[in-house]
Amino acid sequence: MTRPPSLPDDALRIVALGGLGEIGRNMTVFEHQGALLVVDCGVLFPEEHQPGVDVILPDWTAFRDRLSDITAIVLTHGHEDHLGAVPYLLAERPDVPVIGSRLTLSFLSAKLAEHRITPTLIEVREGERLDRGPFALEFLAVNHSIPDGLAVAVRTRAGLVLHTGDFKMDQFPLDERITDLRGFARLGEEGVDLFLVDSTNADVPGFTTSERELTPAIEAVFRTAPRRVIVSSFASHVHRIQQVLDAAHAHGRKVAFVGRSMVRNMGLALQLGYLTAPDGLIVDARALDRLPDDKVTLVCTGSQGEPMAALARMATGRHDIDVGDGDTVLLASSLIPGNENAIYRIINGLTARGANVVHKGNAKVHVSGHASAGELVYCYNIVQPSNVVPVHGEARHLKANADLAVSTGVARDRVLIAGNGEVVDLHDGRATITGTVPVREIYVDGHTVGVLTEDSLAERRALAQDGVLTVIALIDPDTGLLAETPGFIARGFAPDESAFDSLAPVLEKALAGAAERAVTATDELERRIVRATESWARKTLHRRPVVIPVLIDA
Repeated sequence: MTRPPSLPDDALRIVALGGLGEIGRNMTVFEHQGALLVVDCGVLFPEEHQPGVDVILPDWTAFRDRLSDITAIVLTHGHEDHLGAVPYLLAERPDVPVIGSRLTLSFLSAKLAEHRITPTLIEVREGERLDRGPFALEFLAVNHSIPDGLAVAVRTRAGLVLHTGDFKMDQFPLDERITDLRGFARLGEEGVDLFLVDSTNADVPGFTTSERELTPAIEAVFRTAPRRVIVSSFASHVHRIQQVLDAAHAHGRKVAFVGRSMVRNMGLALQLGYLTAPDGLIVDARALDRLPDDKVTLVCTGSQGEPMAALARMATGRHDIDVGDGDTVLLASSLIPGNENAIYRIINGLTARGANVVHKGNAKVHVSGHASAGELVYCYNIVQPSNVVPVHGEARHLKANADLAVSTGVARDRVLIAGNGEVVDLHDGRATITGTVPVREIYVDGHTVGVLTEDSLAERRALAQDGVLTVIALIDPDTGLLAETPGFIARGFAPDESAFDSLAPVLEKALAGAAERAVTATDELERRIVRATESWARKTLHRRPVVIPVLIDA
């Protein structure tokens, strides 16, 4: 599809730069009357086929020459997949106002401090309204796996859009802050022209279990654990950590936080009153050495198998905390798609070290933060939107959510399954896909942003899977032929000592062919050596190593 046409003055354009067809990297750009509004700006965490990548950013290249038109960044909640990329956007334009709830902005501020960015923050609460250029914003409370989540209604001359953010309809939330269904219904009466709906659990029947129903399983872990309890969770999952604190206190255990992000976020949550704990319950990790093991609880990061997080290092014996017989490890988070293998490696590693590992697969210790199909249908029925775009989910989630919308009476041709970069225009009450803007995955690799390419990743995968073979060739400058038998250095695989005996004649033939054609340029000789070596390695070693030619003038 081609780039979209010019936008009429009475139309609204919506472009997702991430979050469609994936779990993470959520970022949506609204355009109206020459102004831009950004809703969320998060990161995607790399999978195993992306070695060395720290995080993946949305691609705002299509709007880079219009950063001055951004009226605000609205954050729906404080999870990394919704705010983790804000520092990178603000690095390009630091004065963009960022709007969000108290806890969300607190988490963001701590992150921006690490990037040495002083932001312009606008704190809002549910029920408040705020105008930013041609966008009239209204914020509604939604329940999620982190406190202070917000849905946002965007009013423009083109119509009313309701973006749910991440949400569920827990009727007994730990913080007693329920999703504002009355507000959703009120907007439905006003007329929602476009509904952007969380799709993560659209293929899960029924209603998502209440957080409170986990309390017995968590309490059982603390009641039966003979030694230390080690809990791994998202560093932002305040509700789950509150349940852990309550259980630890009830069983006479002290709690220490482990991991920089966990210490930082829980410190902020305590300071702001989102997390409560009796005096003396939370101690410094160093103080645990003076306590009996059955009085110790550790709360750490690494529930998604992140290789450098505390739990992964414990599983491989690379952490100061030595997990062993009698320890109980509680994984209090769901498995994000793509992380399963990494998580099961950690479970196996901890089990091999003697720990009892309690996780979602063998105990009721986690519930999702996202609305299941029954809740989504309920929302469609009370909002009765004219047009729907499912958001936040992989392809199967978006399709399931679209089918739910149609089942409640939304016309099939008004339910749009869009992808990242596809442009949705709302004009005269109808939403249509009118074009695309180019988007790609922007890799953060150490201190570099956007430099790493797919070709570089392919080379890294080849190095990891097939190793590297260095060919050292001493070349006679007069003839262009080998002056002596080449040398070989293999890394990442272990060939037999005689394996390269048959390669030398292959290289001699390749260089002889070059000499016959009077080819003497070094780069061309290197290419011939690489091609010949790669072909030989496929046939002889059944490998595809990265070949590095080293030519030396004899």
